[in-house]
Amino acid sequence: MTAIQEPVTPAAAVDQPYEYARAELVEPDWRRFPGWHDVTEAEWRDAQWQRVHCVRNVKQLRALMGDLLEERFYADLLADQREMATMSMLLPPQMLNTMAPTAGTDPAKVTEAFYADPIRRYMLPVRSDRDATWPSHPHSERDSLHEAEMWVVEGLTHRYPTKVLAEMISTCPQYCGHCTRMDLVGNSTEQVEKHKLTLKPVDRQDAMIAYLKKTPGVRDVVVSGGDVANVPWPQLESFLMRLMDIDTVRDIRLATKALAALPQHWIQPKVVEGLERVAVTAQRRGVNLAIHTHVNHAQSVTPLVAEAAQTALNVGVRDVRNQGVLMRGVNATPSALLDLCFALQGEANILPYYFYMCDMIPNAEHWRVAVWEAQELQHAIMGYLPGYATPRIVCDVPYVGKRWVHQLAEYDRELGISYWTKNYRTGIERDDPEALQRRYPYYDPISTLPEAGRAWWANRTS
Repeated sequence: MTAIQEPVTPAAAVDQPYEYARAELVEPDWRRFPGWHDVTEAEWRDAQWQRVHCVRNVKQLRALMGDLLEERFYADLLADQREMATMSMLLPPQMLNTMAPTAGTDPAKVTEAFYADPIRRYMLPVRSDRDATWPSHPHSERDSLHEAEMWVVEGLTHRYPTKVLAEMISTCPQYCGHCTRMDLVGNSTEQVEKHKLTLKPVDRQDAMIAYLKKTPGVRDVVVSGGDVANVPWPQLESFLMRLMDIDTVRDIRLATKALAALPQHWIQPKVVEGLERVAVTAQRRGVNLAIHTHVNHAQSVTPLVAEAAQTALNVGVRDVRNQGVLMRGVNATPSALLDLCFALQGEANILPYYFYMCDMIPNAEHWRVAVWEAQELQHAIMGYLPGYATPRIVCDVPYVGKRWVHQLAEYDRELGISYWTKNYRTGIERDDPEALQRRYPYYDPISTLPEAGRAWWANRTS
């Protein structure tokens, strides 16, 4: 006989670890900043106005903020520019406007809000943000993923068997402090003399097209930079049409943080009309055309960003996807990641796709998280989003490529060294018989290690 149990009434309701509440997107009021007090909505929506009024230095930030920021913040920012910054300052008004959107007008409160703001932390880093003991990992590198080492022609990285990365340009509409291409992208800083692309754009693009025509195993081209939003549209459209003339190219992805940082670019008529021509051609030729953007916090997802994404979808782009970067103090908590994903997927029609662990570039240790922390975050966000919109957290392992954070082969938690394997050779390993048997190391931030591990690294580098 089957026993019938009486229902158990809990003594008290137990909260879920994360409670979803739909949040309507809001465009913060840019007029709260003294320097933009008289800026009209028409000016704000104008891409050229946005580019002209980017903040490029501390003097321009002071002019914008008036008395809203205390002197200590500017001193902290200047110290970072002199001693630590790997990227020069370039902030479109759209992105700056999403920082501390509800801080009010009291200078002490605005200053504290700026210090705590997640977008400010990676777009406008200050000296006190950096790790005081280990600002850089001993194994950090300027080109941490060795992309230039794998160039088959200037700017074309052939890293994966069927995929290439085409770096069209070495500039962006905005410069992120954690940029993985900090050795090439942007202006030189006090710390970093940038490398330069040497070929003329037309010659570089001709060389890329020629390589792809003679390499039929490549089916997927990521068109990046820098940021494709800085490529003059006629030049970009011409390159995309030439790509689609190559029968073996079946996927094209346009990489642009500007969809979030400068959405005005992607809604201006000449770009929308050109994107539609490209999208119609892609559909006719059976090519999957997508836009990949880079949003790291829910505050960045505003109505203008949603409008830009929807416009791209309306003209025939197949998908708009987000590839964020996992960063301490920005989004490295379950609630911050889920809030961002729901804003992207639920409100802006942008599919959460990847969160990369921050790459091992110089002066980035305060942003990076350990592999075990990333694994815990992946576990924590499962089950809340639709499966197709649940992002994968990946570690981009040097000489290996993207791996889900649970795919490591071995992990020394005390020393913070994980070991990874791979199932293909990069372009520089075609004659390496050990490439598929080798274990490749990746390193946790030393600040996340137990005392014994920190001591081991201190002794090793002293």
